[in-house]
Amino acid sequence: MKINKEWHLKHPMPSNPTFEQRVAWHLEHQKNCSCRPITGKLADEMKKRGVKF
Repeated sequence: MKINKEWHLKHPMPSNPTFEQRVAWHLEHQKNCSCRPITGKLADEMKKRGVKF
């Protein structure tokens, strides 16, 4: 998978992010970089709350 280094440098994850901030960051990340998919506990919680990704 290819990383979009420029996007990562301009869009760091906020410190101590809320669930909503994490979701927003990961959704934008998915649109702009293909370095990794959304997985694990975050993906599980997003599915549980009906967030499409």
